[in-house]
Amino acid sequence: MTELQRVNIGEQHPAPYKTLIALSSEVAEAAAAAGLDPLLVELLRIRTSQINGCAFCLRMHTRDALKKGESPDRIAVLPAWAETGYFSETDRAALRLAEAITLVPNGHVSDEDFNAAAAVLTADQVSAVAWLVTVMNAFNRVAITSRYRVGI
Repeated sequence: MTELQRVNIGEQHPAPYKTLIALSSEVAEAAAAAGLDPLLVELLRIRTSQINGCAFCLRMHTRDALKKGESPDRIAVLPAWAETGYFSETDRAALRLAEAITLVPNGHVSDEDFNAAAAVLTADQVSAVAWLVTVMNAFNRVAITSRYRVGI
């Protein structure tokens, strides 16, 4: 059986893809206005992409994080963030919420996870984290569905 070429859904329907890019820009502005550290924003994008297994987005946001000055050590231990001393209370609250949102099929965003985030983050920050992760999940699905290539 011959494998059919994947459709790049962003190219097939560019208007919705451009809308997703515009939404991502709006969300990034909201995150900055809420006082989220730009490095944390990249870590949230990376962690979401790790959970979803999106190599294209992992490469992109790891490079972005490194350019912004993120530590290679923090990126390396990100999947085990809860076991390290590398992350602040704010980072931990945001990462916990990001994982809960990304893993919604495993039981929704529990009150425990939401309340843990809300105890540390402002309402604006909780909302910004939720929007960042929601948009990143959408981008992951576009890249994975379209099989965006990741080469050397």
